[in-house]
Amino acid sequence: MLAGLIAKKFGAEVGGLFLAFPAIFPAGATMIEKHETNKKARHGLQGTKRGRLLAGADALGAAIGSVGLVCFATLTWKLLPSHSTWVTLSIATMGWFGIAISGWLLQKRL
Repeated sequence: MLAGLIAKKFGAEVGGLFLAFPAIFPAGATMIEKHETNKKARHGLQGTKRGRLLAGADALGAAIGSVGLVCFATLTWKLLPSHSTWVTLSIATMGWFGIAISGWLLQKRL
């Protein structure tokens, strides 16, 4: 319902973001946690803490990637009217990659 209200106010493109992410991310995090717990259980260990840590690392990666995608979308939106498609997408991809790598390096440092 929230995604529908957002789409009505801001358009289908924005509403779609709120529709897909809440459905996909929790399923992925749950699968990671369960897989790691099961893997450790096969070796006689509990694995709950490790599973949660890996699910948390996945969440951090999703957040960093989301910031990179916002950069990609913004660059594409701003550059596409005045530049060719391949130049725009190349620059936007480099922006996404730069933000994603910088975020990853920053979290490794902290």
